[in-house]
Amino acid sequence: MLYSKLDAKEYARANMRGIWAAVLNPMTETLAIDEDGLRRNIRHWIDDLEIAGLFACGKQGEYFSLSIEERKRNFEVVVEEADGKAGTVMSCSDQNLATVIELARHAQAVGADFVVVHAPVLHFVTDRCETLFSYYKYLCDQLDIGIALWSHPDSGYVMSPELCTRIADLPNIVAIKYSVPRPMYSALSRMAGDKLIVSTASEEEWLDNIVELGWQLYLCSTPPYLLQSKSDRRMNRYTELAMRGEIEEARRVFDSLEPVRRALYGSRPGGKPQAHQKYWQELLGQAGGSVRPPLLSLTDAEKAATREVFGNCGLAV
Repeated sequence: MLYSKLDAKEYARANMRGIWAAVLNPMTETLAIDEDGLRRNIRHWIDDLEIAGLFACGKQGEYFSLSIEERKRNFEVVVEEADGKAGTVMSCSDQNLATVIELARHAQAVGADFVVVHAPVLHFVTDRCETLFSYYKYLCDQLDIGIALWSHPDSGYVMSPELCTRIADLPNIVAIKYSVPRPMYSALSRMAGDKLIVSTASEEEWLDNIVELGWQLYLCSTPPYLLQSKSDRRMNRYTELAMRGEIEEARRVFDSLEPVRRALYGSRPGGKPQAHQKYWQELLGQAGGSVRPPLLSLTDAEKAATREVFGNCGLAV
């Protein structure tokens, strides 16, 4: 690691900046991870799209269908390809505490910058706040690497801004992916101050969050490599403009992406986000491939509809 536990917040504040993308894992027809395709994708994202960081083995990466050894190998590949040119944060989320610790220690050992741990599903709990604080405190006691929180309704609840602020007092809690309505993450941004880097996955809200909330980090989803190509990097462009204070021009570039957004989201069948995004990747020349059950694949008709809108959306390829 390039920092000590007690320096984790300072290191994150200096290095968790810009656009970080969630990694989709390309898979072969036999449902094996396409490691060569993953490596090509990562090189494209870093070298051509200049994405600042990668979030590996999250829900977009189908971590729930991967073995522990596959997840560890995924960490290794992402760190090797990032090679210091982009930051890395590895999702170690799991209901099994021993698995979380094992994965986080592996991430630390192979040179990842940070880990992220999803708030667990809780059963028969009456004191949720104390339970969650104790959970993250235990992780901090066991690990030296900087830890990002991740609160999303699929846990069955979302953590309150007050609880997140309390957890942020722990020494190596550095950031949060806060998948909640904007009033909640705005409140947390005000409350947590320099203790916690707050972000969310919405690209549609990213510009406003830079301008109105002073955010430094997009953490993270797939738009950085689905809305952009080597010759058309408008998300990067409006981000750079906004962070330089050139808000009017940033807004113009942001607005110009609306046809691409409508095509991407409007052609996505309900319940098939990973399959649709992987197919969109293929249309962009990236490796995509299959999804593992229980995820559903696109039908031929859904692929045809996606191809049609992709060709007319105005994204230069």
